[in-house]
Amino acid sequence: MSTWQKLFIAPDQSVEAAIKTIGEGAMRIALVIDPSGRLLGTVTDGDVRRAIINHVGLHQPVREIMNPSPKTVPIGTTREEILGLMHAHSLLQMPIVDDEFRVVGIETLQDIGHQPRSDNWVFLMAGGFGKRLRPLTNDMPKPMLPIGGKPVLETIVESFIAHGFHRFCIAVHYKGDTIKAHFGNGERWNATIRYIDETTPLGTGGALGLLPDCDGLPLVMMNGDLLTKVPFQDLLRFHEQQGAAATLCGRRYNYQVPFGVIDAEGHSVRGIVEKPVHSCFVNAGIYVLSPEVVAAVPKGEALDMPDLLQDLIDRGRKVCVFPIHEYWLDIGQIADFERATREFPDEP
Repeated sequence: MSTWQKLFIAPDQSVEAAIKTIGEGAMRIALVIDPSGRLLGTVTDGDVRRAIINHVGLHQPVREIMNPSPKTVPIGTTREEILGLMHAHSLLQMPIVDDEFRVVGIETLQDIGHQPRSDNWVFLMAGGFGKRLRPLTNDMPKPMLPIGGKPVLETIVESFIAHGFHRFCIAVHYKGDTIKAHFGNGERWNATIRYIDETTPLGTGGALGLLPDCDGLPLVMMNGDLLTKVPFQDLLRFHEQQGAAATLCGRRYNYQVPFGVIDAEGHSVRGIVEKPVHSCFVNAGIYVLSPEVVAAVPKGEALDMPDLLQDLIDRGRKVCVFPIHEYWLDIGQIADFERATREFPDEP
């Protein structure tokens, strides 16, 4: 089976199956086809995120979220022509079809173009004490805990580099010299790494006030204890397209009430729902902030990110959520660390 044939999915398969196909296909797209191979539609990361934000169930058929009129090119179209169409329509993939509209291949921007290089600064928060991970963090800062044969923070940096970023600023406090000694100025990764020293803890957002100028570009900010496969270029593009002052990544979290919930009006019971499951978006600890937002953060004052975002909302600024369905793990407790070591085994 060709690589692009692994992107095929039937219209009655679930949204969850489409997410799996997108992830395993590594082209950030699923191709919805009929039994003869005719293209009925496409499902991209963006389609999935819109479905999540609109509360479409993961077990709904993929036909409900697919784009039924995707851009395609016929056999024989040159790569230069395809690249031009991709740029004109802001596309990352382009299916190739025959006269019967059967899929015969696919081109991706990554294959025929190049990985976009972003001069945006990436701000990594790595100053926490990691108290819930003691005794592992008695002598080592949490971002330097080894997972998969390297520190968590190194995996984060390399993930951003793979997505075209090369300028990093790391906020340090607890055992910050350990982090500085490992990463240095970043030349080992052909990147630039600078440091912000929090002489006293400033909360989850206060260190923003110590940053130098962002060069007029949006700032990507992330906690230094996360393992994720979020597509950072898509996140940045979403922020810019939305014209947002701030964008935060949100992950859907389901929780079940372990009792029968009574729906009552006064003394009259209208119904009982046994162990209902509720769903909400939780803050994933990954943000994009416009440069004017960063510049307005007071220098040297403690500030938490929820307070900063709420202040923006209260002042009528646009704050957006970028729903994520990709792998995401917050290494906050011993159980999380143990899970990460299982899912990221040491490289041979």
